[in-house]
This record gives sequence, C-alpha cells and structure tokens, in this order.
Amino acid sequence: MEVKGRAAGFNPPNRFEELHVGPPPEDLARYFEDPDPDRKVLTRYYFDHTKSILASNDSPDIGFTYSLNPYRGCEHGCIYCYARPSHEYLGFSSGLDFETRILVKTDAARLLEEQFNAPTWKPEVVVLSGNTDCYQPVERKLTITRQCLEVFSRFRNPLAIITKNALVRRDIDILRELSVFNLVVVVISVTSLNADLIRKMEPRTSTPVKRLETIETLARNGIPVGVNVAPLIPGLTDAEIPAILKEAAARGATTAGHTIVRLPFAVKDLFVEWVERELPDSAAKILNRIRSVRDGKMTNSEFGKRMTGEGPIAEAIERLFELQCRHYGLNRRKLRLTTEHFRRMPRGQFSLF
Repeated sequence: MEVKGRAAGFNPPNRFEELHVGPPPEDLARYFEDPDPDRKVLTRYYFDHTKSILASNDSPDIGFTYSLNPYRGCEHGCIYCYARPSHEYLGFSSGLDFETRILVKTDAARLLEEQFNAPTWKPEVVVLSGNTDCYQPVERKLTITRQCLEVFSRFRNPLAIITKNALVRRDIDILRELSVFNLVVVVISVTSLNADLIRKMEPRTSTPVKRLETIETLARNGIPVGVNVAPLIPGLTDAEIPAILKEAAARGATTAGHTIVRLPFAVKDLFVEWVERELPDSAAKILNRIRSVRDGKMTNSEFGKRMTGEGPIAEAIERLFELQCRHYGLNRRKLRLTTEHFRRMPRGQFSLF
C-alpha cells in the first residue's frame, strides 16, 4: 500500500516479535481523543527485548545525561520529529513506519529497578522521554510509563517528563508522591494553539485545549509544570510565542523553554512534502524562513546552533521569547530537583516510610 508523502520505498523485514494490543480501558477516554478513528493504516507493536533501559548522551546542547524511552517510534506522528531517522537503525523507515511500527519495552520497569540497585548508579535526573513520547496512545493500554514512575517513586530518583499527551494526568497520584520530595517536573509541549494546524502537523497528539488543561490540572495538584514551545517553526508558529506563554502561565506553568525545528536526514524531505501539500499558500515563506536560520540550508547539526538557529530571525525569536517570559513571570527561578532522598530498594524490600 502506497501512502503519499510518508513511508519511502522498500521496508526490510523486521527482526522483532509482534505484540497484540487490545483496546484501552474505557475510563481513560477523558484523557485521550482519537482524532483519526477511520485511518486505513493500522499500527503494529513489537516486543523490544532491550538489555538496558537508560540511554546516555554527552551533547553540549542537551541539559541532561540520562533518558528513558519506553517506546521506539511514536504514533503521535509529528511530521517534523527529529527522532524519525532513529527508526532506520531498526530496518524501518523514517516515514510511515516510524508512526505505525512501534517497539515496546515491556521489561522497562524491571530494567530500571536493576539499574537503580546497581552499586555503580549515582542518582541523577532522568528524562522521560528523550526520543519519543512516553505517553503516546499505546501507553493507555500497556502502562509501561506508569510502571516506571512507580520505580522512580520507590527509589526516590528524580525525573523530568516531556510530553504532548494529556494522558499524563492519569498518573497524578504517583506524581504527587514524587513532588513531595522535590523529585519531578512535568513539561508540556505546546507547539501551536491552532487546533486545525495541530491535527495536520501532529495528528495523534492531544489538542491544544487538552494540553493547557493538563498544565492547569498538574499545577493545581502541586506538581511543578513547565511549557515547552517546541519546536518553533519560523514562518509558521513563531508568531504564537506570546499567546502560548500567556495561556501556559495563566494555568500555572512556572518555566518555559523553546527550540527551533530540526529536520535531519529524511525528516527534511518529509517536512518539505508535507508543508507544500498541506500549506501550499505559505509553503515558500515557511521554507525560506527555516533556511534563514540554518545558514541557507534546511538543517544544521552543528552543536551550539542546531537547537537555536542563527542569524537575525533566530535572534529576533530569542529576544521575543525572553521578553514574553519576563512579562508573564516565567523562569523567575530555576527548578532544581534533588537526589538527596535516593535509596536502594532490593526486590521484595518494602519501606515503612
């Protein structure tokens, strides 16, 4: 079956065993709305028998060392996602495969427990997720992220969550436990407040309204919450910076961050095809603006520039973002999570406190 503008060419056979996932529990309907129930290309899930669960990086552009991704691939289907090329390492494509062939780490919680119990582990902040969204749709049924949160709470290791999905509200009970010890921050990504654009650009994510409601719910429950205006797409979403920050701050966000869109490898071609198809009247403007912050190219992998861009337009975006953060009282204090409460908990051991 050919799907225009998505999967490209031949897909080699995969080496993973297929996992059958039934319908999600009915009581989770309030957290998730299926925007595309009639789509003809169904998602398949596969067991990922990984032997380790924490990924490390030493990039100077990234403010954390360890991340945990319960899934590989992401059904959210964001057209610009920089993680798409990682699926090619598994014999899949960056296109349709990335959002319809999802690898599931069913042993994630057990592996995390083993990592925390290892004498070599020195407690520090772990980010969920770094490559794909830990609250993508299948999490409703499999609850792998929730199982990992239970491990974080038991060991009292700090973590940060980044997500576009309102499903994170399901786990408020555990997040409250973590926040008591200053062990968690949740960051909700809000790319645009335009619901029609989001449905085209991020087809199976929560709507902008749901994301703002999630910020409000988390803040009301005493859970530190921030907003990630990312990725900013010059010529398309950068004008929404003031509105997004205003809405997020009004609902209780205390921190805000942003990055400029990154289009590595096949993502560049996918994005160009998408913008010319879905936004033909403004495609030339958007692509030219992206090139203007990437030294005439569509992407730049150079450290120090890949997240922020360069040139007058990138500088103007940075100034606008900082000005609006000050105006709405965001980033007044830097949130620092603590490792002082960490404790090792051998399997079968229960704490009275």
